[in-house]
Amino acid sequence: MELFVVCVAALLASGLTLFSGFGLGTLLMPVVALFFPLDLAIAMTAMVHLANNLFKIGLLGRKADYSVLLKFGLPAVAAAFAGAALLTYLGEVKPIYEYQAFGSDRQVTVLKLIIGVLIVSFVVLELSPTFSKMALDRQWLPIGGAISGFFGGLSGHQGAFRSMFLIKIGLEKETFVATGVVLAVMVDLSRMVIYGVNVSADGDSVEWPLVIGAGTSAFAGAYVGAKMLKKVTLLSIQLMVSALLIVVGAGLIIGVL
Repeated sequence: MELFVVCVAALLASGLTLFSGFGLGTLLMPVVALFFPLDLAIAMTAMVHLANNLFKIGLLGRKADYSVLLKFGLPAVAAAFAGAALLTYLGEVKPIYEYQAFGSDRQVTVLKLIIGVLIVSFVVLELSPTFSKMALDRQWLPIGGAISGFFGGLSGHQGAFRSMFLIKIGLEKETFVATGVVLAVMVDLSRMVIYGVNVSADGDSVEWPLVIGAGTSAFAGAYVGAKMLKKVTLLSIQLMVSALLIVVGAGLIIGVL
């Protein structure tokens, strides 16, 4: 059942990324977190995210802007290590509050609280017209890389800040997309170094068939989504996904999930 639910979620999430504005990791991680501890769910989602972006690099990578990769990507890589290390630390912090609800014990942990707040915050940012129109000059690329990389390492939320810093620096459409994909892979590879230490120490906890199945489903979802509609943001879908993410974020904050 876990394999089926996560694979279906990966299929739908990958397809919805073309319409909703949210990234694959943002949509898939809450589903994986229903079945696994939050820090492990983030790591497993990162594997699927990395595989999906490597597939995209094979299609678009040669069109990336290498000057942007250096100015934005190198600080992002360094910050991703810091974010992933913080995630590992927070996963070991004791719960700050415990209570009973729905017939079982519930815990409010620092990690769940922070990730829940981040999910809700990024939903608000994605829906904000002001944020979507915000753009900064090339001189801010290193700072943007550090911010994007840190949140990428901590929770997987890197796309919103990356787009804000890249959207209006004069890149052509295909170059913008290709550069974003390569930057995402750079951050994914960096955080996987930190996540990998925990995975190797507790490898039996990772459901590898689930990771492989979710990755394959994500490929299929992207293909089907592209065939159905080309790069169109549907407001109704975006609002539906936003509402579900807010529910998930609130559930993590209060310890229900």
